Amino acid sequence: MTLSSPENALKSLQTELNVLINQLPHLEHGKWIQRALAVLLRLTGEEIERLDWKILTASLEDMERAFQVFYPYRHIRKVTIFGSARITSDTPEYRLAAEFAHHLTQHGFMVMTGAGGGIMEAGNVGAGQENSFGLNIQLPFEGTNSFIEGDPKLINFKYFFTRKLFFLKETDAIALFPGGFGTQDEAFECLTLCQTGRSGPVPLVLIDKAGGSYWQEWDAYIHKHLIQPGLVSKSDANLYTITDSLDVAYEAINSFYRVYHSSRYVGEQFVIRLKSELLDADVEQLNRDFSDILVRGRIEKSQILPEETADETSELPRLIFHFNRRDLGRLYQLIADINQMGAASKAASHPEIK
Repeated sequence: MTLSSPENALKSLQTELNVLINQLPHLEHGKWIQRALAVLLRLTGEEIERLDWKILTASLEDMERAFQVFYPYRHIRKVTIFGSARITSDTPEYRLAAEFAHHLTQHGFMVMTGAGGGIMEAGNVGAGQENSFGLNIQLPFEGTNSFIEGDPKLINFKYFFTRKLFFLKETDAIALFPGGFGTQDEAFECLTLCQTGRSGPVPLVLIDKAGGSYWQEWDAYIHKHLIQPGLVSKSDANLYTITDSLDVAYEAINSFYRVYHSSRYVGEQFVIRLKSELLDADVEQLNRDFSDILVRGRIEKSQILPEETADETSELPRLIFHFNRRDLGRLYQLIADINQMGAASKAASHPEIK
């Protein structure tokens, strides 16, 4: 039977792509380019609907735009600010969000918001255009705030899930102000990804106006209906900080990165990169206090592992261990202890530093 013209075209495309894919492993990142193209190639032979192709294409286009925008800023720490689009500019929450964002930029951070009104607008206003990103979702009833409109760091997403991917991928801290369904969704999404280890450890700060009860009542629900019945671990409360003080919010973010730099898995080992090396006695203390989160072995000092790719973190000292990948709340406690130990060690070595 003679193949129809579309079938011939598809077969020819598959042949050409196979030739291209076989040449890719020798390129930088060739392994991953090869895998991505191989997925698309396999799908050309599958029975999937037109809508499926539209979803796939629009998702890739969302990611393409975001990759391009964020790449020049990949080495600058960023803070995501979530909160209601309905909060007006004459409210304490709006003023707090703007002040918070401005303070962050004075300490080297950039700010990411959802690019809408309310708290998102306040975040962009406080940060200023130069230090702002807007990750806008295309909705019929909500536009982009005027402070980020037209900026090259404004990214328009078709899908919430691709937008959320970049909020978590690019951020080094998350601040949540009061809000509605969207803010609650973002709060629980962030907590879920941190609790399950699908996102790297970052500080989560839940900020209310002075004397406000929004997050305190939310926390009471968490303790009564999730922690007490055992639906989440007691230590999961360590994943977030609730405060009505901007000073506490700043400290929660700054202290998280006082000694801790970043982390990743290398094979089965969890690698924590540090800004300064811990004392041997401090590492021994960590082994005594956190043996419960180790699958086997001990927490040990290390330099860059042979399996790691050389980058800007290559010279940083490391701690390595076999983490059970389950007790993320305890991991946050470990990071807090590392930061306290490292700060104390630095102060002891340099008493003139306060």
